[in-house]
Amino acid sequence: MSEIEFIPKIAMSIQAHPDDQEFTVAGTLAKWAKAGCEIVSVIITSGDGGSNDPAHDIHYKPTLAKIREGEQSAANDTLGIKKTIYMHYPDGELEPTVALRKEVTKLIRTHKPEVVVTGDPQGVFYGNGYINHPDHRAAALAAVDAIFPAAGQPTLFKELEAEGLYAHKPYKVYVQAWEKAETFVNITETIDLKIEALRKHVSQMNGWDPAERIREWSAATAKGKEMEYAEGYRVITFEDAAPKPPAEAEKQTEPAAASA
Repeated sequence: MSEIEFIPKIAMSIQAHPDDQEFTVAGTLAKWAKAGCEIVSVIITSGDGGSNDPAHDIHYKPTLAKIREGEQSAANDTLGIKKTIYMHYPDGELEPTVALRKEVTKLIRTHKPEVVVTGDPQGVFYGNGYINHPDHRAAALAAVDAIFPAAGQPTLFKELEAEGLYAHKPYKVYVQAWEKAETFVNITETIDLKIEALRKHVSQMNGWDPAERIREWSAATAKGKEMEYAEGYRVITFEDAAPKPPAEAEKQTEPAAASA
């Protein structure tokens, strides 16, 4: 299956750390941005734990956070993403709490994305050489739980209505899938942007150029498809939240109807 024809008007990417987005879904986001999609990039932690240098102690964390946020902003500029939100949670300690779910729900209700792109909360082991970072799983679970049912359910976090934030249910959720992907987005025209964006994360590259590996991974994902490079997803579609035709959308007023 391919989602080549579907371009959302507004999309939100929710990730744990700076550079997570570039390693996983940046080709898709760049493709959508080129087609006119407004993209909101949400980075939950500042990546302040992202150093293996023993000389870097706890006092270096604020400095590293600023460096990594700057790198993410540069990467997003490369991808055509104009809105970046940093939530400043501590790296390596993220938990999918109700408080975090509420904050993400607030962002979804504020920006009203048609599509939310995030990681796989169930992904723990990938092959025999990688354990998925707990922050990745926590961020993905917080995102998924905020998407459904919280963001679209008027009775949940009802106090947000006092801020003018009424229920909003995204139409689709793109869950990034390293394995068992069902939907493939052709990123052949934007893989160079993906690579260039990833190169902006200088503090994490340690002199490594990601181009060859990214092309290798993306080609493997595209294997057997009618495309050279791809990113793979499991896509959840809420048909009751499908975008309304313009005439019908104008008739719709807040607050939104309850969603099951």
